[in-house]
Amino acid sequence: MQHKSKYFYAIGLSYKKADAEVRGHFSLSESAKQNVLDQAKENGIESILLVSTCNRTELYGFAEHPYQLIQLLCNNTKGTVEEFQKVAYVHKNKEAINHMFRVGSGLDSQILGDFEIISQLKFGARASKKEGLLNSFTERLVNAVIQASKRIKTETELSSGATSVSFASVQYIMNHVEQISEKNILLFGTGKIGRNTCENLVKHTKNSHITLINRTKTKAEEVAGKFNLIVKDYEDLQKEINASDIVIVATGAQNPTVYKSLISTDKPLLVLDLSIPKNVNEDIRDLSNVTLVHLDDLAKITDDTLEKRKAYIPAAEAIITEIMAEFNAWLDTLKFVPTIQAIKHKLTDFKNSEFNTQRKKIADFNEDQAEIITNNLIQKITNQFAHHLREDSNTTDESIELIKKIFQLETTDNV
Repeated sequence: MQHKSKYFYAIGLSYKKADAEVRGHFSLSESAKQNVLDQAKENGIESILLVSTCNRTELYGFAEHPYQLIQLLCNNTKGTVEEFQKVAYVHKNKEAINHMFRVGSGLDSQILGDFEIISQLKFGARASKKEGLLNSFTERLVNAVIQASKRIKTETELSSGATSVSFASVQYIMNHVEQISEKNILLFGTGKIGRNTCENLVKHTKNSHITLINRTKTKAEEVAGKFNLIVKDYEDLQKEINASDIVIVATGAQNPTVYKSLISTDKPLLVLDLSIPKNVNEDIRDLSNVTLVHLDDLAKITDDTLEKRKAYIPAAEAIITEIMAEFNAWLDTLKFVPTIQAIKHKLTDFKNSEFNTQRKKIADFNEDQAEIITNNLIQKITNQFAHHLREDSNTTDESIELIKKIFQLETTDNV
C-alpha cells in the first residue's frame, strides 16, 4: 500500500468521540472542500477524498505522514490540531481500507444501517476525480465499497424500518406530543434532512398544518409542492415561530439561525435542531416553555428497529469480508507486478545473450523458430511465478525477496 513511498491514510472524527459542537468546528463547507483539494494539489498529494456530514468529517489520502492531511483539514475549518487530536482517529493502509468499508456500509453510522453516507463518498470521489486527485487505488476502493453497500442493502435488512435522523425526529415528536395532527409545525430549512423530515412528517402525523420556510423561497416551494404544504417568506420567520407548537430547524448555516430574542410566545414550544453545527442557540433553554432537542439527543433513541437491525450485522460483515478480500487480492497482485516484469526482463536478457552465442556457433541458426520457443518458455516460467505469488498471499513479501535474490533483480516495487 505504499505508493511512491507514501501510505494510504484515513483521518477524521465522528459522533463517537466528538460532540455536535466539536464536529461543527471541523465541518467542511463546499468552498472549504474546494480549498482542501486545491491545497492538496499544491502540496504534491496525488490522491485525496473528502467526506463531511452531520456525523463525521474524514479525509482519505496518500501521504508520507498523516499530519499532512490533518493540517489540510485544520487549515480550512475552525478546528485546531490540538482539538482534533483529542477526538480523532488515524487509520493506515489496511485499517484505512477496512474503515472506509464500515463507514460506507452503514455499520459505523450513528443510526445503524443509515446509508446516507454512501452518496457522500460517491460525491467526494467525483469531486476529487474532477481535480485529477483520485488515483486508481482510491477509485477502485470506492467502487468496492459501493458494491458492498449495494449488496448489504439488497441481501440483508440492515437498513429496514426506520431510517436516519429525519425519522428519529418524527418518532420523537410522535412519542412526546399529544394530538399531533392538530399542532402547528414549522420546518425551517429544506436541505436533504429537511426534505426527508418533511416527507416523514406528512406520512406519519397526518398533519395538514405544516409550514415551510427557507432562505431561498423557491427551494421551499419545490418541497411544498410535492406535499401540498404552506410556504412563508424568510421575513416571516419570527412570526411563524411564535405561531407554532413545534419548530424543526434543518438549516445548514455556520452560525445559529434561531435564538432566544426571536421567541415571545408563552405556550409550550418544542424545538428540534437537526443541524451541524448547531443552528439553534442554547440560550432558548432559558425560556421555561421551550424544550430544545438536538440531533445528538435524537440519535440516542434506541427503538425496536435498531435492535432488529443489529441481527443483520454479521451478514453485512460477511459481505464486506468477501468484497474486501477481492480488493486486497487485487492489491497484492499490484505488489508483485514489478517483480514479475523484472523476471521477464532478466529471462529475455538470458535469451538475447544465448541467441548471440548460437548465431556465432550455428551457421543456419533458425532465429524465428528459436524466438517462438523461448518466448513461450519465458511466458510459462513467469506465469508459474505469478501463480505462486497470487496463491501464496501469506508469504508474498518473503517470496518476492527470495525471487529478487535468486535472479539478482532490481525492481521499483512501490505500489
